[in-house]
Amino acid sequence: MDPLFLLLLVLLLLMSQPASGKLRMKCPLNLEHLDEKRPWSYYRSGDHLISIVTSAFTMGHKILNFNMAPYSESFLVPYDNRGKECFIFTTQVVNQKLQLLNNLTFGYNIHENYLNPLGTSDALLDMLSTGKANVPNYSCGRKDNLLVLIDAADREISIQMSTLVGTYKVPQIRDKIASEILSDKREFPFFHRMLPKEGFQYPAIVQLLLHFRWTLIGLLAPETEKGENFLRSFPPLLVRNGICVVISQQIPMTLHQAPLGGSSSKWKQVNVFVHFTEYVIVSSTFRTFHLTLKDLSKPIEGKVWITTTLGKYLMYHHDYLEYLHSIWSFDFLQKFSPKYGAFEPYFSLDPQFVQQSFHCSFSKHIFSVKARKRCSQKAIMETQEKRGSIQIENNDSDHIIFMTLAHALKAAYLSRFWRRRKKVQDTLEVPRLQPWQFHPFLEKNEFYNLSHWKLHLDQNGEVTADMDIQCLVVLPNRRLMKRKLGSIERQRVIINPRALSLLKLFNRPLPQSRCVESCHPGFVKQKREGEPACCYDCVPCPEGTISTQEDTEKCTKCPDDKYPNKDRIQCIPKVISFLSYEENLGIILISFALLLFLTTMFVLIIFIKYRETPIVKANNRDLSYILLIALLLCFLSSFLFIGQPRKATCLLRQIIFSIIFSVAISSLLAKTITVVLAFLATKPGNQMKRWLGKSLANSIILSCSAVQIIICSIWLGVSLPFPDSDFHSQPGVIILQCNEGSVMFYITLSYMGFLAAICFTVAFLGRNLPGAFNEAKLITFSMMVFCSVWVTFVPTYLSTKGKYMVAVQVFSILASSAGLLGCIFIPKCYIIILRPDLNKKEQLTTRRNVEL
Repeated sequence: MDPLFLLLLVLLLLMSQPASGKLRMKCPLNLEHLDEKRPWSYYRSGDHLISIVTSAFTMGHKILNFNMAPYSESFLVPYDNRGKECFIFTTQVVNQKLQLLNNLTFGYNIHENYLNPLGTSDALLDMLSTGKANVPNYSCGRKDNLLVLIDAADREISIQMSTLVGTYKVPQIRDKIASEILSDKREFPFFHRMLPKEGFQYPAIVQLLLHFRWTLIGLLAPETEKGENFLRSFPPLLVRNGICVVISQQIPMTLHQAPLGGSSSKWKQVNVFVHFTEYVIVSSTFRTFHLTLKDLSKPIEGKVWITTTLGKYLMYHHDYLEYLHSIWSFDFLQKFSPKYGAFEPYFSLDPQFVQQSFHCSFSKHIFSVKARKRCSQKAIMETQEKRGSIQIENNDSDHIIFMTLAHALKAAYLSRFWRRRKKVQDTLEVPRLQPWQFHPFLEKNEFYNLSHWKLHLDQNGEVTADMDIQCLVVLPNRRLMKRKLGSIERQRVIINPRALSLLKLFNRPLPQSRCVESCHPGFVKQKREGEPACCYDCVPCPEGTISTQEDTEKCTKCPDDKYPNKDRIQCIPKVISFLSYEENLGIILISFALLLFLTTMFVLIIFIKYRETPIVKANNRDLSYILLIALLLCFLSSFLFIGQPRKATCLLRQIIFSIIFSVAISSLLAKTITVVLAFLATKPGNQMKRWLGKSLANSIILSCSAVQIIICSIWLGVSLPFPDSDFHSQPGVIILQCNEGSVMFYITLSYMGFLAAICFTVAFLGRNLPGAFNEAKLITFSMMVFCSVWVTFVPTYLSTKGKYMVAVQVFSILASSAGLLGCIFIPKCYIIILRPDLNKKEQLTTRRNVEL
C-alpha cells in the first residue's frame, strides 16, 4: 500500500475524535483573582464641580507566582493617604472667598484609580456620566456642572486621561510632573501644566556635574520603559557638554539581585552615578549596587549617587551604604513673599474626620461592572488644633490650582460675553459656565505666579523651576547626615561653601570623577586615540592663539592688533614699530644725513667761491653745480623715510628719491661723456668738437631724467603708494609702513642701475685719458662705490622687515650719495684749499703719453 495513503488515513482518524469532549488535566490551574480594592469617590456638591483623579498609592513588586493572575505581580503601598484631606481643606478655604468666586462655590468629586488604567477609565466615565450608570452623553437626574478635571494620578495615566476628556473639551490640570508628550498643544489642547515637564531637571544635573568637574560618570536606571527612555535621552545631553558616560546599566526589577556587569576598572574609576528613579523608595537598587562593588578589589572610593528624585528621598536600609559617599536629590526651591501669606502650609485635623463627616454607601447599577463606594460630605472640616488632632502638611499644588481656578472663574463671569448672555437669559435659573467656555480664561492664567515655589518660564515658554540640592552624606558609622548643599537657580549652580567645609570637617570631601586633571589656561585638549573623549592630553596653544579657561577644546586667535603673552593666557597689544626720530637708529641716520648735507653745502660754497679757478672751470662747472644740488636733495630725501608713514610721505618719498638720483646719475653720465668727447676732439681731423657744449650735457640730463619721470607717473597712475600696517611679519609688533607696490619700485631701481651701468662703462673706457684733472678716473671709482652699495641693497632689503628695511634704504641713499661726493669732489676740494699751487692753467695743459 502506498505510504502516503497510510499517512492520510492516520490523519483522518485523528481528526475524527469528538471536539466537544471535556478536556481533562492532571494538574488543574486555579487562578486567584484579587479584587479587594473597590472604586470609591468622595463627593460634595457645589455650583461648579471639580473632578479629581488621584493615586494615593505606589506600586510595590514581588515575585510572580505561577498560580496567580498576571496583574497580581504587584501590590499597592499607600504613601499619600492624606491627599484627599488636602483637596477637601483647600476647597473649603477657597469657598470662603465668596467675593473672589462671584458668590459661587466649588464642589468636588475625588476618585482613586489605584494606578490602574481600568480604574482610571471607570473614574473618568463616572465623571462624564451624570446618570447612575457609567454612560457618557446620557443625562438623567444628576447635574454636576463639571468645570475642570484635576489630574493627580500617575504620569503615564495622564495621557490616557487627556485623550478621553479632551474629546469633551474638559480642561485638565496636572498638579505633578507630567510627561513631555503632553506638551504638544495640537494633540492635547485642553491640557494645562502647572509644574515643569518630565526631565526638566536633566540640564540642572548636567550643570551640577560640570560645576564639580565630574566628567566621567555612570548611568543607572530600572529595567522599565521609563528607564530605557532615560538611558536614550540623557546621554546626548551629557555628550554635548563634554561629559563621558563610561557605565550605562539597567537594574532588573526583581528580588533576586545580582552584581551588574562591566569592567571592574571602570567601576573603580567612576565615582559619580546618576540614577533615574521612578519611586522615592529604591533600597533594592542600592543592594544591587552594593553587590557589584563588593566583588571589586579594595580600596574603593566612596561613590556619589545623584538621583532624579524630586521631593523627599526615603532610605530605609543602611546595610547597603558601605561604598556610598552621599546621596543627592532635588526639591523645589521655595520663595518667601508677603503676598503668598494666604497659603497655610499645615492644618490640624481630627483623625476620625473621614468616618464622622462622610456618609458612604455602596451602589451598583444594572449596567455597571463594578460597585462603587460613594462618600458624600455631610459636615464641614474642622481644622482647629485640638487634643488628639493630627497635623497635616498642606499641598502647595492644590492651593495653586484652586486659587487659579477662582481667579479664572471670576474673569469668565466678568467678561463682556458672559454679561451679554446673562441679560438675554429668560429663565429664572442662573446659567452655568461650561468647561469649553472656561478653557480660554484658564489659558491666560499663570500657575507659577501663585506658588510659593520658585517657578518661572524658560526661553521656550515652558514652566521650569529652581531647585534645592539635598544631600544625604554617609558617615563612617553608616549614619546619614542630611544637608542642603546648595541650589540651582536659572540653570546656575550655587553651592554653599559652608556645606563643603562641613563635609571636609567630617572627613568626607567630595571625590573626583575624571580621567585627567584639568588643562590649565594656555593649553588645549588633545584627544587620546582609543579612549573616551574625556581622556585627553594637554598641549600648548598654537602660535598666535590663547586659552583663558580650563579644559579648552579650541584656542582663540588674538586680534590682529594683539598677540599672546608668554603663557598664552591673554592677548596684549602689539608694539607699534616704525623708524622714528627718537630712537637711536633714527638719530644716527639723521645725524649722518645732516653731516653729509652740511658737507655737500660746504663743497658747493667752495665751488661757487672758486668758480673762476681752472679746476672748477675745467670740469664743466654747471654740471658740478647740478650734481652737488642733486646730492643735497638726496641727503634731504632721506628725511622722508624717517618718522611715522603718512599719506603724503608715502606718496612722495620713493618718487622724489628716484627722480633726484636719476638727475644725479644723469649729470655724472653727462660729465663722463663730456670728458671723453673733449679728449677725442683734440685729435686732428676728429669731428667730435662740434658735439661739445652745454646743449649736449643738458640734453643728456633732461632725457635721462624724463624717462624716470615717466616711469614714476605710470607708477602713480597704476597704484598709488599708501600707508599700511603689517600685523604678521614680526610677532608682537605692528609695522607701520608704506605699501608701494614692489613691481614699480624695482623698475625705478632697475632704471637707475641701467644709468649707473652706462656711466660706469663710459668712465671706465676713459679712465686712462691724459690730463692732470681727468674726471673719468674719479667717476669710475664713484660708480664702483655706487653700484656696490645698490647691488648689496637688494638682498639686504628683501631679507629685513619693518623699520630695518627702511633703515637699509636710508643707509643706501646716504652711502651712495656720500660715495659720489667723496670720490668726485673731495680730491678737488683738497687741491682748491690745500694745494692751490696745483690749481693753475699750466697743470691743465700738461699731457701724458698714454695709449687710448
